[in-house]
Amino acid sequence: MGKTITIRVPKNLATWLQEKSARTGISQGQIVREQLERVRRGDKKTQNFMRLAGIIRGGPRDVSTRKGYSKG
Repeated sequence: MGKTITIRVPKNLATWLQEKSARTGISQGQIVREQLERVRRGDKKTQNFMRLAGIIRGGPRDVSTRKGYSKG
């Protein structure tokens, strides 16, 4: 496999992802990879998915810009 990334998701999204994974038998990681791949291909129906990447309610639009985020 490739590079590992860590993301934070709201509780409701995490719950949905766990339930979807249990219901379908597809790993949570595979569900996320499939959605990212659809966005990369330009699937118009899933582009809204990426609009939410990096957003935390009440925080900066891109969490990587949060002061103190990068230790490097």
